[in-house]
Amino acid sequence: MSKPEKKRKYHRKRYLIPAVVIILLIIARILLPFILKRSVNNTLNNIPGYEGHVEDIDVALWRGAYVIEGLLLRKEAAENQPPLLNFPKTDISIEWKSLLKGKIVSEIEMHNPEFNYIFEVQQKENTEGEADADAWTDALKELVPISINHLAIYNGKANFAQVSANPEINMFLQQINLQATNLSNVVNQEETLPSNLRATAVSFGNGDVLLEGNLNLLKKIPDMDIEFSLEKADVRALNDLTNKYAGVDFESGTFELYSEVAIADAYLKGYIKPMFINTKLLGKEDDGGFFKKLWEGFVGVFKFILKNQGTDTLATRIPLEGDLSKVKTGIIPTILNIFENAWIEAFKGNVDENINFEDAVRAKN
Repeated sequence: MSKPEKKRKYHRKRYLIPAVVIILLIIARILLPFILKRSVNNTLNNIPGYEGHVEDIDVALWRGAYVIEGLLLRKEAAENQPPLLNFPKTDISIEWKSLLKGKIVSEIEMHNPEFNYIFEVQQKENTEGEADADAWTDALKELVPISINHLAIYNGKANFAQVSANPEINMFLQQINLQATNLSNVVNQEETLPSNLRATAVSFGNGDVLLEGNLNLLKKIPDMDIEFSLEKADVRALNDLTNKYAGVDFESGTFELYSEVAIADAYLKGYIKPMFINTKLLGKEDDGGFFKKLWEGFVGVFKFILKNQGTDTLATRIPLEGDLSKVKTGIIPTILNIFENAWIEAFKGNVDENINFEDAVRAKN
């Protein structure tokens, strides 16, 4: 073979190999979404007692991300119920700023996710001995092969329903917006509670919900120091519950709830402060005339004596303390706090800011 022919053959090989590699990469890129979709669908449908699927998966190699569209997961034989999980769009990507710190972690953005907990469906699941929550949560973890460091939720919904109750009980949160950062503790590694959480939502009765605080999610039972508030909720949204358990309906008024919780090594210390503001009660309907009058009289006395006359607020503060397996509520302090709000000093409509992580540490020790 002459020298010019060898040179031409060398040049052909020189360009052919890269061309073949590029073509193979293009083919792999085209096939990758289909391969991922099949893998995800297999993962969802292999969960005992559940069935699920995704509509589509888009891949963005340039930013190390893939987008799962239309993920549904429901309990088998529960076609007439809303799905347990309905995630229209979930963006999973590498967190590049953490990569610069030598950590390979992910960030997840969820758009319009919906979680539906139907009490009867879950109770049936537990009775039959089928898959519990760990089964589907473990499967979802398989969809994210690396640790999550940043989680964002936009316009989410969470529903709880007990359809067998009379009347039916429906509790919900909507317009959930959540930001959780440093979940894998890439930064602030010396902090006791390195992760930050902040969430807002609209509750039943159009109340405004705020949840914020710090956590350590690297422990099996996370440590935390969080605050919760529910403000300006229409108290009539509680009528199904209050009528069922107390025989009382509200005609008008506002319900608010404030809480602080600290957990250290599975030991909890905190409180819940419910407040009924400017409420008007209706007595329970009863065909027996005497009992109806007796009940309405009790309700009237209860309202007059136990509310703060200056603020027109019925409130108490319920202390919580103990190991997570047996948290105790202080019954006597709860009752005394009703009288304190009514007769001594009105409780304020905000978080008291007198519980912190160190309180839980000291209480445990």
